[in-house]
Amino acid sequence: MPLTPIDTASAAVQLLLVAALMAVFLGRWQRLLINASFALTAVASLLLMTAGWWTVNGGLTGKVTLLMGLPGLNFHMRLDPLAGFFLTVIGLLSFFVSLYSIGYVKGYLGQRSVTTLVVFYCLFLAGMSLVVIADDAVFFLICWEMMAAASYFLVMFEDEHSQNRRAALLYIIVAVVGAACILLSFGVMAGNVTGYDGVAVYTFDAMRSVRLSSGMAAVAFFLAFTGFAAKAGVIPLHVWLPEAHPVAPSNVSALMSGVMLKTAIYGILRVTFDLIGSFPWWWGAIVLSLGLMSAVMGVLYAVMQVDLKRLLAYSSVENVGIILIGIGLAMIFTSYQLPMLAGIAMIASLYHTINHAVFKGLLFMGAGAVVHGTGQRNMDAMGGLIHRMPWTAAVFLVGCASISALPPLNGFVSEWLTFQAFLLSPSLPNTLLKLLIPMGAALLALTSALSGACFVKAFGVTFLGHYRGEHLEHVHDANRPMLIAMTLTAVACLVLGVLPTFTIAWLNPVAKALTSATIATSSLQGLNGVSDPWLNIAPGSFSLQDAPGWLWLIPLQPQRASYSGPIVFIGIFFIVLVTYLVLHVRHNKLKRVPIWDCGFEKLTNTMQYNATSFSMPIRRIFGFLFSIRERFRLTANAANKVFPQRFHYHLRISDLFWVWLYRPVIDAAFYLARRVGMLQMGRIQVYLIYSFVVILALLVFLR
Repeated sequence: MPLTPIDTASAAVQLLLVAALMAVFLGRWQRLLINASFALTAVASLLLMTAGWWTVNGGLTGKVTLLMGLPGLNFHMRLDPLAGFFLTVIGLLSFFVSLYSIGYVKGYLGQRSVTTLVVFYCLFLAGMSLVVIADDAVFFLICWEMMAAASYFLVMFEDEHSQNRRAALLYIIVAVVGAACILLSFGVMAGNVTGYDGVAVYTFDAMRSVRLSSGMAAVAFFLAFTGFAAKAGVIPLHVWLPEAHPVAPSNVSALMSGVMLKTAIYGILRVTFDLIGSFPWWWGAIVLSLGLMSAVMGVLYAVMQVDLKRLLAYSSVENVGIILIGIGLAMIFTSYQLPMLAGIAMIASLYHTINHAVFKGLLFMGAGAVVHGTGQRNMDAMGGLIHRMPWTAAVFLVGCASISALPPLNGFVSEWLTFQAFLLSPSLPNTLLKLLIPMGAALLALTSALSGACFVKAFGVTFLGHYRGEHLEHVHDANRPMLIAMTLTAVACLVLGVLPTFTIAWLNPVAKALTSATIATSSLQGLNGVSDPWLNIAPGSFSLQDAPGWLWLIPLQPQRASYSGPIVFIGIFFIVLVTYLVLHVRHNKLKRVPIWDCGFEKLTNTMQYNATSFSMPIRRIFGFLFSIRERFRLTANAANKVFPQRFHYHLRISDLFWVWLYRPVIDAAFYLARRVGMLQMGRIQVYLIYSFVVILALLVFLR
């Protein structure tokens, strides 16, 4: 029999399980363990990426029934274009991160055993891969819990730190609550299935066959969305994310932010567009609203951070919000029978999914290199690292420009397509949407501007200026495997930004399956034969002779809007080249002089802008959205009463959702626990009284 994509994906998962088993037996040889295990995971990742790309490119669907599972319900696997896309995203980033891990994990040698890290890393990748190809509710939930349990132990890897234990506990609590909601959603859908025997109602094929009532469909959707939103870090269910990502090893942080969050996006798309199928407009409006809130609040919280990895974690909340914006718009347009606009919004969401995986993986790997080289995450104690870590600084700059949606890098394309979905929308026959759509476009623009400010801060405070910390002589750049992995990821950011039409054409089957339309036709072949009365597009109005080919990306029609990544790249490259030559061809063009500060010459490195001072103007404007505790204390100078001897400043910024929503629940739980604990007096007489009262109660109520 010929090899199929699902066979390739199955082989990759088996290879990951073999790597996990092999790591157990190689525990005594730690260096060999790292090299062999991560080499195998890199090969498995390439197989996953190959299987996913093959499936999407050919618009294929393959199914396999495993000879294992529950009595009467064997486990089912299905690899269709939607699963293939997410499998490609998982394989692409895990390949880069596996190469990176060969160098990064060796930093633990001599400090602690890395066997558990390698074992759960392999199981984590296997769990994520199986989640997107599982085709029944039982197998899906088993794989979902496998992914959650493996990531829990990865967050707990450095368990001697209390913050790791606290973050892991918070993460697993949210994960369990989310899984319970997903289980209930599947139960609602399976409970309405007819025509299937016994536990076969839990297969996704059975769920696809049923047409739920509007009430049951709404219950199933919102249970599933709540469960998946908890994993994705959608506000207000995001509180675990800025706690877990910073304390996990950086290679794990890259995978958790880059691809684990995307499995939740996959779940939302699978349930909404595939298992349920039809939905009213207000579902999309709710998803859009939560996406806008997550995008704005996520980037605002990111701007306030001084911990580099915590900043990146909150930025993941922002980018998940942008992905949900595209999904919400696609749901709204689909409900109003606007397939072309739904296709634009869906392509924008899918494109930002792969873009976020790449540039956020790059940024977390860069942050790991910084932690590896400096031994700390606090940006206020960094600065000037570009002189000691030039290559890391260069690739980190690419990631910052990508996530800030600057052309010609990949983040610009997906956000530009999202803006097109907003701005090209017609006047929808709904008053609420007439208000929400323009407001959404404005909030997305605000998010983009704040994201730029956030990563100007992240790069500038970390890499530019002068070093503000201690022990500069110990700061060093990343090792070769880490640099190779980060460079390849940076190249991927550039390729996805300069040549987006190829990726959009490849995404054609996914958008077609979800929305019955795609913009790949208009961007590569023209709108020949496509009509949309809302957009005044008549069949044949845009012929194949007008097709722009790979050079131009055209969402609908050339006269409406278009973008050319190659032309923008060539233009920017030419301007940078000319500027460099003008400034460097003659040696006397650039002059270095001492820093001048109004005649004050006793400047020190601590007088530079730091992360806290950089964000102060934004904090003053949006301070009502945070819980801020700010205090300072002056130490008098006996010799000179005008100038104090020392100035103590303390700033604490807390997540408002944690303060208002989660802390009261936690305080109430501890209060009840203390009250219940009073029953345990430690005296046998009291326990005998309890038993006597229970017996009397049973006699009264059971007589």
